[in-house]
Amino acid sequence: MRKVIIVDDEASGRQLIREYLEDFSHLILLGEANNGVDAVKMINEFKPDLIFLDIQMPGMTGFDVLKHLEELPQIIFSTAYDKYALKAFEVHAIDYLLKPYTKERFKTAVEKSEKNSNQNKARPLAESLLMDTTKSPQRILVQSQNKLVTIALEEVVRIEAYGDYSKIVVTDKTYLSNYGISTLEEKLNSSIFIRVHRSSIINLNKVKELNKYTKSYDVTMLNGDIVRVSRGYMDNIKKLMF
Repeated sequence: MRKVIIVDDEASGRQLIREYLEDFSHLILLGEANNGVDAVKMINEFKPDLIFLDIQMPGMTGFDVLKHLEELPQIIFSTAYDKYALKAFEVHAIDYLLKPYTKERFKTAVEKSEKNSNQNKARPLAESLLMDTTKSPQRILVQSQNKLVTIALEEVVRIEAYGDYSKIVVTDKTYLSNYGISTLEEKLNSSIFIRVHRSSIINLNKVKELNKYTKSYDVTMLNGDIVRVSRGYMDNIKKLMF
């Protein structure tokens, strides 16, 4: 069984999807929303596996909806406007249904979602939306097992480079970000998050103490983690001392 939510501001659009879903007994329709605000509330409450999402809606677009989700389900876009198609496919959305579409075309989209049921192809889109919103975003999308969740940056203790990705440490949990540590550094508030090593960024609000050695420092975080300050980033620490 897979849980489904329909988001479309037009009743006819919701009705068509509802009718086509009748051929898929394992897809359980949890509810429908005709605007982005209600969609966000419903998706965050029921945590569906798949949503059919219109893009151009009054007040909040489908892309805006994705910015406010706590966990990201699979996304099949359903819209009357083809101008968004390139963006959708560039970020590897499951599929893009251009209205009006046939039952066979709908079936193809659902089959694509089934084949990728353990993968969330919309992750690059949602994460880029969160990160590109402002210079210093308040939340970031991260990997948690097979789910994608958003966490408040104020909860982050430290960030550690992990190849082309980054590990985000929140107290006793570690998540994976799709972005490299240098990209995250550019986006984060530099008065709170400072680079102390080529592989480490720390949240100053989560620092417990600083231990000085002959030629370096170790930073002890509130969760007990110890982060080494490399020589090349020593000035970042010294600027904070009074």
